[in-house]
Amino acid sequence: MTVPVWFSQPYPPEGASAAEGIRNQLGSPALDLFTILVRESAQNSWDARPPGSSEPVHYEIDLSSVGPAHAPAWRDLLLSTAPSSSQLPLRDSLARGPIRLLTVSDRGTTGLGGPTRADRTADEMSRDFVSFVRNIGEPRDTPFGGGTYGFGKGIFYLLSRCGTVLIHTRCRNPQGELETRLIGCSLWRSYYADDTHASRRYTGRHWWGDASGEVIEPLIGPEADAAVRRLGLRSFGPVETGTSVVVIDPKLERDERRIEADEVADYLAETICWHLWPKMIEKESGVPAMRFKVRCEGRDVPVPDPRRHRPLSLFVAAYERMAGEQGHDLSCGKPRKLLGRFGVVKRIMPPLQPKPASRMLGIEDLVHHVCLMRPAELVVTYHAGPKPPSENQGYAGVFRGDPDMDEAYAKAEPPTHDAWHWHSLEIPDSTYVRTTFRRIHEEINKLLALSGGVRAGAARVPLGAASARFSGLVGGAWGIGGATAYARPGAGLPGHGNAGDEEEGPEATVRASGHRTAASSAEPGGTPEAGTSQGFEAPVLRRVRPRVQYVGEPYYDEWGQRAVLVQEFRLPVDVPQQVRINLAVTLPGSGGRETDPPAGARMPTLLGWQDPSGGLYTTPEFEITGGEAVWRVLVEPAPDTVTEIAIKVKAMTD
Repeated sequence: MTVPVWFSQPYPPEGASAAEGIRNQLGSPALDLFTILVRESAQNSWDARPPGSSEPVHYEIDLSSVGPAHAPAWRDLLLSTAPSSSQLPLRDSLARGPIRLLTVSDRGTTGLGGPTRADRTADEMSRDFVSFVRNIGEPRDTPFGGGTYGFGKGIFYLLSRCGTVLIHTRCRNPQGELETRLIGCSLWRSYYADDTHASRRYTGRHWWGDASGEVIEPLIGPEADAAVRRLGLRSFGPVETGTSVVVIDPKLERDERRIEADEVADYLAETICWHLWPKMIEKESGVPAMRFKVRCEGRDVPVPDPRRHRPLSLFVAAYERMAGEQGHDLSCGKPRKLLGRFGVVKRIMPPLQPKPASRMLGIEDLVHHVCLMRPAELVVTYHAGPKPPSENQGYAGVFRGDPDMDEAYAKAEPPTHDAWHWHSLEIPDSTYVRTTFRRIHEEINKLLALSGGVRAGAARVPLGAASARFSGLVGGAWGIGGATAYARPGAGLPGHGNAGDEEEGPEATVRASGHRTAASSAEPGGTPEAGTSQGFEAPVLRRVRPRVQYVGEPYYDEWGQRAVLVQEFRLPVDVPQQVRINLAVTLPGSGGRETDPPAGARMPTLLGWQDPSGGLYTTPEFEITGGEAVWRVLVEPAPDTVTEIAIKVKAMTD
């Protein structure tokens, strides 16, 4: 039985890379470490899918703590020959407190096959093991793969407080047999140490495994399986292949503050959705290219569905437009070259409630972005375009590079693959990438031009600053109030009040119940008034007017997958009343008010009346008993118009 040991790499006479240099290969990225982890590891998993396979790749991130049954094995196997704490802080991470792990795994991939030594060649094409474990910066060997430099694996070491990971993989050997491999790797800092003869310099790279040969080799086969069981790691199924990278003592931090594991898990799930949604949506085959899972201490953490996620559903719609007949090609004129496919959609939408994952991408309360991707369909970045004239409109676009352009776009990416920089490229590649952004902006400007201009001096006011507009009585039969999605300076109508005002309807006869009077209601020493009973007042008739009281200003919200305009209101008079709605539009840049649409034009439509418990009633006219309850009227607005809402009320007749 092989006992795994640690080996620290000394500098050879011909030199080698220091651990610090390898750790710094990612530079100073704009993205945080968790986002880079998701992007880089998912790219590795996608690139490791079997050639020609139509089965989805399974990708999982698991945050866990080592239980008391397995903790002694971790300390026994990993600390007995470990470097000192001054050379590698692994002892500090394992010796005290609970042992925390972050495991990134894939299944349905090829695993890390090929030779285990960097100086060996083999007939098989795969050199995945040495590329991931031994070497740094190898060129990609996967056509249209997501990765390019091979530096992204450094993120695993950066996320570990002790710079240490375990790599557990299962692949097929040259004979086609399944083979399990387990090895430990560390990247920390270079250092000097005394050996038997003199002081010697070490690179700061360390390996843990089988030291019976010339170099540290992974534990293989039954010995690897036995160590995995002792450590309590997840084993492979009978015919499973893939890789698990176990980050020891992960840094649970964001924005320079320590956060709990469940918060990290939620952030990872949201980040997966933002950066990997093209792999999550079902396409022609009916199954997604990848399936994703996040777990935290044994609990599944839901990964959002991009088709139901706001605003990613807008990017999914843009992708489908790009891939379908409504998408179109973008090209460079000189030199002539097809750049890729483009699709864009625009919608009325309420302001976003940004989450940390979207804030990391610069997407706050408004979507005006184009998702850039190469043929591998992994998100590169969300490129911000010009903002639409209204903060209640948004657009999302998708640009996918043409396969013949993949090499140019790949060379334009930094090691983190999160941008396209044309400045450092040579001609003609720099021309192609620069022209890509120019063509995208041309398409967005066309889209925004279709919204119509806004007259000088009559700028639209954002919805949050809009005033509700109320009309007066109409025909003496209905009480009426109204609201608009936008208000323009000087565009108020005569007789219109402000949000929160009340408008009256026709009178209603209300019979007040008799009630006991106070003793002082009679004259001293006198008798009750004629027509009353002793101690009681007779019922009286009282005439009241039903009215609409608007609660706040109109605002946009979501109903299902649709953006709707909402006006809250109450009917303060406690009698049965009937409400109905009048809808009109004002076109941008004009003062015209339309209640009948031109041929082919859309008008706002009533979706229904929503009671305080959330029930929706879709009849045009609806009976409500007045009181203090706040109701909502939901309207689907017409695109590129100002929507005017007028609620009318009348008393129900006996």
